[in-house]
Amino acid sequence: MPSIFHRFNRDEDFTSIQEVQAGVTRLLDRANRSGTYYRVLKNNKPVGVLLSNDAWEDFLEDMEALASQQYKKTIAVARKQKKRYTIEQVKKHLGL
Repeated sequence: MPSIFHRFNRDEDFTSIQEVQAGVTRLLDRANRSGTYYRVLKNNKPVGVLLSNDAWEDFLEDMEALASQQYKKTIAVARKQKKRYTIEQVKKHLGL
C-alpha cells in the first residue's frame, strides 16, 4: 500500500466551497470510492482539504511512524550500510 504522501501527490482533486456546502456527504463518499482527496477552493484560492476517514487514519499512522525514535534509528542505520539494492531486486523480493 502506498504511503499517504504518495497518495497525496497523485490523488488530488479540486472542489469549490459551494460544492462542499451543497453535499459534503456526497464528496466524502466519492473520496472513499476513488481514493482521492479534495482541495477546497473559495474564489479560486485554497481554504481547506476534504479527505476520507481512511486517508486521515493512513496519514496519522504515517506521522506516528515518522515521529518514532526507533523508526528514525532504523533508517539511520540502513543509510550507513554499504549494501544497496536495485529496483528489480526489491520488486523480486516483494513479489511485484
